[in-house]
Amino acid sequence: MTGPGHERPLTTRILNVTVIVAALGYFVDIYDLILFGIVREPSLRALGYSGQDLVDKGLFLLNMQMAGMLVGGILWGILGDMKGRISVLYGSIFLYSIANILNGMVVNIDQYAVLRLLAGIGLAGELGAGITLVNETMTKEHRGYGTMVVVTFGALGAVVGALVADNFQWQTSYYVGGGLGLALLLLRVGTYESGMFHKAKKQSEGLRFLTLFADGKRLYKYFLCILIGVPIWFVVGILVILSPELSDIIGVRGEVEARWAILWCYVGLSVGDFASGMISQIIKSRKKVVLYYILGCTGVILLYLYSRDISLYYFYTLCFALGFGAGYWALFVTMASEQFGTNIRSTVTTTVPNFVRGSVIPVTLSYQFFDGRLSAVPAATIVGMVCMAIAFLALLPLQDTYGKDLDYMELD
Repeated sequence: MTGPGHERPLTTRILNVTVIVAALGYFVDIYDLILFGIVREPSLRALGYSGQDLVDKGLFLLNMQMAGMLVGGILWGILGDMKGRISVLYGSIFLYSIANILNGMVVNIDQYAVLRLLAGIGLAGELGAGITLVNETMTKEHRGYGTMVVVTFGALGAVVGALVADNFQWQTSYYVGGGLGLALLLLRVGTYESGMFHKAKKQSEGLRFLTLFADGKRLYKYFLCILIGVPIWFVVGILVILSPELSDIIGVRGEVEARWAILWCYVGLSVGDFASGMISQIIKSRKKVVLYYILGCTGVILLYLYSRDISLYYFYTLCFALGFGAGYWALFVTMASEQFGTNIRSTVTTTVPNFVRGSVIPVTLSYQFFDGRLSAVPAATIVGMVCMAIAFLALLPLQDTYGKDLDYMELD
């Protein structure tokens, strides 16, 4: 019972309807986002590809999906600040749900590419709008817990994706993803818009995305927020999705399957995000925890790439460790959201993680460039260490935003 002198339990304050629905939304987002990596081999084999084409065509389709997320990140971010956080969710969820259902019906690579692009555009709207709503509807002391719950639970969508793909045809996996998205659309009806947005809407109108470019320091801070997240998608996009090919070089005793590598990586990401979020709340710092994770992830990447003649069990343990080391996604997105005012917060929170996902394009192209001149492990090492160094240097100038008051606007 609550009343004067009584305060609701912490779990009740954290597990409100906005957090629960945002967590379910991110769960479906991750299921659909990572599903292509899980079904890459069987779906491409069904279209008649084999050998090196499984890598080359797979990276092409992954890049099409991430290009869609770049476009969608800007689109949904702008609409989120102009029309509201809730309104963009309906269109984005509907788009990626339909695109994923149609993905199960493709008969050639061109259809596959177009639908991965459309799915990417749709998927780009879910996380940013959800995190923005959580940050703006919870107290500054507890919003870190809220984003921690969203990302920790959401990461398990990849686990469910791997289990579905293990028990059904790859087409069915896409149908399930689309069905989950449409079910989520019905759940979203119960969420509400943040008061901060309504206040900002009365005070400011227009294309707020341009506000990011109106000030050099603001733009610099925006790019720093993007760069600290790049290692996360290097881990997923190269080391884990291409694990069947890399494992042959490492010398794993047994056949590595991408879906199990992804499953264990995302279990690690879920645990890592929970741990990083909890530690951040305990020590009252976001920046320090992200720094620890970047350094730890660097060590795990090198261990993964330079282990030799290992068991299948040990390899999947390394995939879990990679996920745990990269498990600062919740903190990274929260930090980005907290760096900017209410009038552009949705734009930032939606575009930043999608630009990070879009960084897979230059990362994979760089990997293919070095792989063609050296070999897979040196190529992954060079690209990976550059990603880690960039993230480390980008983090240093950023403000630690733990406990920051978010009820303010950016001035043009």
